[in-house]
Amino acid sequence: MGRLLSFITLIWLLAGGAWAQGFSGLARIDADASRVRDAGRGTEVVLGLSQGVPYRLFTLAEPPRLVLDFQEVDWTGLTAETLLQSEQITGAQFGTYVPGWSRLVLQLAEPMKVSTAAMTLDQVTAAARLAVSLAPATAEEFAAGAGAPQDPRWDLPAPQTMPGKGARDENAPLLVMLDPGHGGIDPGAETEVVIEKHLMLQFARELGEALLRSGQFTVQMTRDDDYFVSLERRIAMAHQAGADVFISLHADTISEGRAHGSTVYTLSKEASDVASAKLAERHLRGDLLSGTDLSEADDKVTAVMLDLARQETQPRSDALAAALIDGLRGQGRPINNRPLRSAGFSVLKSADIPSVLVEIGFLSSKRDLQNLVDPDWRAKAARGILNGLITWRAQDDARRTLVRQ
Repeated sequence: MGRLLSFITLIWLLAGGAWAQGFSGLARIDADASRVRDAGRGTEVVLGLSQGVPYRLFTLAEPPRLVLDFQEVDWTGLTAETLLQSEQITGAQFGTYVPGWSRLVLQLAEPMKVSTAAMTLDQVTAAARLAVSLAPATAEEFAAGAGAPQDPRWDLPAPQTMPGKGARDENAPLLVMLDPGHGGIDPGAETEVVIEKHLMLQFARELGEALLRSGQFTVQMTRDDDYFVSLERRIAMAHQAGADVFISLHADTISEGRAHGSTVYTLSKEASDVASAKLAERHLRGDLLSGTDLSEADDKVTAVMLDLARQETQPRSDALAAALIDGLRGQGRPINNRPLRSAGFSVLKSADIPSVLVEIGFLSSKRDLQNLVDPDWRAKAARGILNGLITWRAQDDARRTLVRQ
C-alpha cells in the first residue's frame, strides 16, 4: 500500500496536481507548523511549507524508515528535537539529498505503513500543508511495500562509463581526491557553533587550494556543496577520476571519555578481508581496480585480485598516514595521544588507491572546537597535510624505484 501510494502521489503531482498549481522553486519549512506526533495506534506527520512542491514518499527496511523526497525544501529553522513528538519515531534526518532535491528520513520504532497522504494549499497565501498518516503494519506487510520507487524524473541518471587514467609522467602532479565527510541529509557531528558537514567542506576547499598552489598536486572533491554522496559513490568517484590518493576529512564527537587532537585512520586488516569479499559479490565491478576489467571474473577471482592489490596498497596507506601525522605535528597542530589507528570505514575500502581518513580534531573537545573554527589554525593544518603529502610522495617514489630494481 505504501509503495503504491508513493507512485500515485508522484503521478498526481507530475501529471497536473503539482504543475497545475504552479509548484516550482524552493519551499521553506515552517517549523512552527511542522510536527510528528502519535495519533492513537498510529503516527501523524505534518509539514508546513511556504508553497507547494512535488513530493513522493516510500518506506525502506533495515532499519524501517519513512522517506519523503521534495523538489525542493529549505529546512532552515527546523530541528529534530522540535519536530519529533512521537514515541513511534525514533529519529529524523533532513537536508539536501542531491542538488535540487531534498529529503526527510524518519526512523520508525516498528514497521508501519502509509495509510493516507495529502498536500493542501491555502488559496490566499499559497502556503502548503503536507499530512501523512502512518498505521501499524506486520513485518510481512512492511517488507512487501518497502523499497524506493524507480522513476527517471526523480532518480539520478545511471552511472556512465568514464575512461580510465592514461599513462602519466612520473613527475606530473599527483591527483588527490578530497572527501569532505557527510553532506546533505547526513550532517555528521553537530554543536551549537558548527556542523561537521559544513566545516569539512570549508576545510576541504582550503586544503585543496593549498595543494594546488604547491604545484605538486591536482585536486578533485567528492562533493563541492551541501548534498548527499553515498559512501560507495565516493570510492567510485576516486577510481573514475584516476586518483593517486584518497583523503576523507572528518571532525567527530565522542560522547564518552575525552579525546582531542588529530587522528589518522587506515583500513584494518579484518575490515580489508571483509571488504574484498563484499566487493567481489557486487555486479558493477568496473570501478574496483583501475585498469583491470573484472566484469567477467567470478567472485573468488575478484576477491584474490583485490587482496593482491591491497598487499601493495596497504603499506602505502600506512606510510601516508604516518607522514600526515608528522606533517601536522611539524606545524604544531595538537596530535591525539594515539594518532595512528585502523578501522573498517567504508570510504577506506578502495583496493588500489592509498586511502586515509583524517579526524582533524574532535568537536566534543572545547580546545579542538576553538581551533577548528579558526581560519588561521585550519590554514596551518592544511599546510601540515601538504607537507605530509610531499614527504610521502618522495618516500613512495623511492620505494617504487627500489621495487623496480
